[in-house]
Amino acid sequence: MKKDIDILCVGEILIDFIGNQLNNNISQTSNYQRHLGGSPSNVAMNMVQLGLKTTLVATVGNDGFGNYLIDRLNTAKIDTQHIKKLKNIPTSNIIISRSSKTPEFIAYREADYQIKVNQIPNILLKRSKIFHTSCFALSKNPAQKTILSKAQKAIDYNCKLSIDINYSNQIWPNRAKAIEIIKHFCQFNPLVKISMDDVYRLFGKNFTSQQVFEFFHEQNVDIICLTLGSKGVKLSQKNKKTFSLPAVKIDKVIDVTGAGDAFWAGFLFAYLNEYSLQKCLETALKLAALKLQNVGRLPNNIDILQ
Repeated sequence: MKKDIDILCVGEILIDFIGNQLNNNISQTSNYQRHLGGSPSNVAMNMVQLGLKTTLVATVGNDGFGNYLIDRLNTAKIDTQHIKKLKNIPTSNIIISRSSKTPEFIAYREADYQIKVNQIPNILLKRSKIFHTSCFALSKNPAQKTILSKAQKAIDYNCKLSIDINYSNQIWPNRAKAIEIIKHFCQFNPLVKISMDDVYRLFGKNFTSQQVFEFFHEQNVDIICLTLGSKGVKLSQKNKKTFSLPAVKIDKVIDVTGAGDAFWAGFLFAYLNEYSLQKCLETALKLAALKLQNVGRLPNNIDILQ
């Protein structure tokens, strides 16, 4: 069967309420602006801007916020037929401080993790080149069981897996269980993105980059991208020399929320186009720099490929 879906994103879609005051914590922020949010959803939106055919599997409430999110996705020409609307559970939302560093957030999770197996028919996996998800999405059932079972099927259909290890103990308090589930997913050899902030939150201590790479390689992962914020990124491919690239210099950071999703969308876009791994990182860093200069997701009014 022809693989006519470039990327299948599975996981959280929600409302991000991002503060309008830069570098104020939540208690000091007086007003917020509404944005489409959720790591897989952001990746989906970024990928479609890059000209790729994108499908999103997610769940929202049958409410005004859910309608807003689906309208945004439809306008962007993302396939939304596998997004479920629930009558009795509201759309999830997150309150986020606007920050030039790691932001503060409060999550109100409702519909986002109600992803059922029947939302991902096998025909969808057969048609997809990449199956992307997040640690956030894996943190609660039924989404966790759904994603793990369908990840196994995706491998059977020659669909490459991808994951953003965006771990937070606010979202997933049981760290030991989180590591267990992440190890399970990593047995399928996904492309892995993780930041140094994620590493500290997941393991509860500082690791060297080499320790990070060794951990994931031991779990059967071939390629790991470790993002280092303003210091750039390191990439390790099993049995090959690790290399790093510096971040793109920008004059002013406006908002860091979603920068990781922009980075990963750039990487996956280049990976699908069979660029070298160094070129994949260069593309990823350029998109991350673009996002850092904008609030919310990547802007619509630019030629993003340029």
